Amino acid sequence: MEHKKLGSHHLATAEKILAHPTSHNLEWRDVAALLEEIGSIEEEANGRFVVTLGAETQVFDRPRGKDLDTQQTVDLRRMLQAAGFTMENLGR
Repeated sequence: MEHKKLGSHHLATAEKILAHPTSHNLEWRDVAALLEEIGSIEEEANGRFVVTLGAETQVFDRPRGKDLDTQQTVDLRRMLQAAGFTMENLGR
């Protein structure tokens, strides 16, 4: 699947999400900016975020600190992969 070419900052964020082992320094603001670029993200009144990527929509809580927790990263990795994003096709 072909995607629009990501800028270096978004590309680095996508690579952190897709990386194994799971990255533990993935900032929410960077992920939100990436999701705005490749899908959609909307904040609800209750502080949760509705993320749509490809055909999938999922609700995420804002992380307590600045970084995502491991489960959020795993969920985002699955969503990226389902939408056709892989390390091989990111463009580096």
